[in-house]
Amino acid sequence: MSRLAARFAVLKNEGRKALVCYVTAGHPDPVACVALIRGIAAAGADVIEVGVPFSDPMADGPVIQQSSQIALGHGVNLDRTLAIVQEAAVEVPIVLFSYLNPVIAGGTEVLARARAAGVDGMIITDLPVGADPAREQWFGASGLDFVRLVAPTTPAARMAEIGRHGGGFVYLISRLGVTGERATLSADLPETVERLRASTALPLCIGFGISTPEQAKAAAALGDGVVVGSALVRAAGRSIAEAVAFTASLRAALDDR
Repeated sequence: MSRLAARFAVLKNEGRKALVCYVTAGHPDPVACVALIRGIAAAGADVIEVGVPFSDPMADGPVIQQSSQIALGHGVNLDRTLAIVQEAAVEVPIVLFSYLNPVIAGGTEVLARARAAGVDGMIITDLPVGADPAREQWFGASGLDFVRLVAPTTPAARMAEIGRHGGGFVYLISRLGVTGERATLSADLPETVERLRASTALPLCIGFGISTPEQAKAAAALGDGVVVGSALVRAAGRSIAEAVAFTASLRAALDDR
């Protein structure tokens, strides 16, 4: 059983919901990012997504785009991302969040290097199921969980296919568009969750637009956990202490029954 699967099994047994926190590697700077990863792990994150800085992050909104540019300015690439993960050395599972190009540029042994650094899973935003079978087989043979993305417009049959070819959990995008904070959750979210539940037995975590403890609690009531990105990255840009305190507030909201 992978560390991701084991973590979700523990949470299910305890009747608790997963808090998945996103950080951009090297933001606000490489040294502070190590402290950030350690801090949010201690504050209650169950899984940490570490974003690989990329020059053309098409799926990301302005907050994460800016954090990526700041990290690139510090010279953070995929190898430095892995070094940050290895230095942080946290107990919670780490999922690398990347576009495909930086991973390909890392060479044929990059997935083995990622595992050695402490990475447990991968999210590749621009590699949909069936788009490149050889590349997907490469990921599948790596020993890393391949966490798949599902959109609100994904048909049920496609959801089932994604579930069969994924691992760890399914990341449900709560609304169309790019990442970023939103004032409310999508009105269609319950129906989308119901369709996805019928299509896969993998844990379901809801992300894109969750920016407050109240929203996190509401989304977690529908799924097995929530993903919080832009709001946490924005807080980290102000201070590590603020980001850690925000993580603690999210954890408290999810545990409030």
